[in-house]
This record gives sequence, structure tokens and C-alpha cells, in this order.
Amino acid sequence: MVKIKDIDGRDYIIEDLDRFISHLEDFHTVNGKADGSLHEENGYYFKVTQDFLDQIIDLK
Repeated sequence: MVKIKDIDGRDYIIEDLDRFISHLEDFHTVNGKADGSLHEENGYYFKVTQDFLDQIIDLK
């Protein structure tokens, strides 16, 4: 379990980090790089920049 902040500064708890990363890689990247899209999960929003993606992957 990992806690991160969404784009509004609200705390969000990632229950399954591997699933979260897999989703980001499958739906929010192009050729392995973040595509700048918006990821919504349970009413929390995250801008999928390369910095964000790298930070999430580093949480493993």
C-alpha cells in the first residue's frame, strides 16, 4: 500500500502498486514514455507525465 497525491493535492492510497503501474504503462504511455494524459481512479486524477511515471515506478 502506497500513498500519493492527486492533481488536487488529495491523498490517494494505491492498494496494488503493480496493477497501478501496469495500467499506466498499458494506457498512458506511447513507446514506453508517458503521454501526458489524465488518469482517473476512484474520483482522483493524475497527470501522467514522465516525472510522475518515474516516481511511481521508483516506489516499487
